[in-house]
Amino acid sequence: MTDRGSRSTWRNWSGTVSAEVTVQTPSSVAGVQDAVVRAAERGGTVKAIGAGHSFTAVGRTEGVQLRLDRLSGILGADAETGLVTVLAGTRLRALNESLWSLGLSMSNLGDIDVQTISGAISTGTHGTGRKLGGIATQVRALQLVLADGSVRDVDAGSDPDLFAAAAVGLGALGVITAVTLQCEPRFALAAAEAPAALDEVLADLDESVETNDHFEFYWFPHTRRVLTKRNNKVLPGTALQPVPRWRTALDDEFLSNTVFDAINRVTTRRPSLIPRANAIAARALSARDYVDRSYRVFASPRRVVFREMEYAMPRAAVPEVLAEVERWLDRSGERIGFPVEVRFAAADDLWLSTAHGRESGYVAVHQYHRRDHEPYFRAVEQIAAAHDGRPHW
Repeated sequence: MTDRGSRSTWRNWSGTVSAEVTVQTPSSVAGVQDAVVRAAERGGTVKAIGAGHSFTAVGRTEGVQLRLDRLSGILGADAETGLVTVLAGTRLRALNESLWSLGLSMSNLGDIDVQTISGAISTGTHGTGRKLGGIATQVRALQLVLADGSVRDVDAGSDPDLFAAAAVGLGALGVITAVTLQCEPRFALAAAEAPAALDEVLADLDESVETNDHFEFYWFPHTRRVLTKRNNKVLPGTALQPVPRWRTALDDEFLSNTVFDAINRVTTRRPSLIPRANAIAARALSARDYVDRSYRVFASPRRVVFREMEYAMPRAAVPEVLAEVERWLDRSGERIGFPVEVRFAAADDLWLSTAHGRESGYVAVHQYHRRDHEPYFRAVEQIAAAHDGRPHW
């Protein structure tokens, strides 16, 4: 049996969505079944929630909110096949640390690792890499609790349509209670981070995407400068050369979070300072090369609260979309202090995936949480839609 829950106010990580919910925290699949059946008997609704990192309202419910943090851990792992079954509430950071100890790695990850595995796949979370899809493409089987409380195990062989719909399913087809992932032998990545000129990056974009396992860049609005990131597998047995602790503390914590938040607080009061602040930040960037465990390279700490909107589009459309965004910024006078993130992914066959049926480029725009994001996001949405853009869940 599961607890009847307590009423509380839920907010997603960025504060863009809130709801009055009845919280239940089942610790077993039977507990999830019980919560679903009881809600149905009352004529209510149930929504499972992960870390709340989606910027959309996909996690909102006025009924029962199932928090699956107590449904966590690895159920089974086969080092030979790489198949790993994990409970739905397992956080990506903990999962990848455990996988490493088992001699395994996930093939690709996004740029943060605080989400639950079920939340990450359900909303189409992705990383970057031309030959690699989103996290859901690594899923080989799912366990679902359906609306009537029954348990259904599904994979591409037993029910290809349900599997293709549920892997990125937004929680609409049932509560995911376990996920089986296709992992691979653990690997390290050589990371090369460097400042560059936007024009040069766009001129060589196809080559950069094609010749690196993982390529992405961050464009600083109101400048022609970017930060590029190239991550490539190294041979097994290559010695790790991680970023020294002092530089991690300086670059990733102090400069990228503490100082960046302070700058945004100042420029929120005086937006006219943003172009100059961006130019200084872009010029202050320095190159950084290191080799570390794959999951440590993929993810970075993000402590500055922001709003985000991301669109997937045909890869070839990325340069023109960025150009149109820049022209709109020039025309509108809007000042944006957050970099624009650009990534790439392989096509897949998952029905609600933003990369369904096509190789994709992703353009993600951000706004500091104390500033109005609506004008910027509306403009970028119109630009992306004109290029067959698909919004991230």
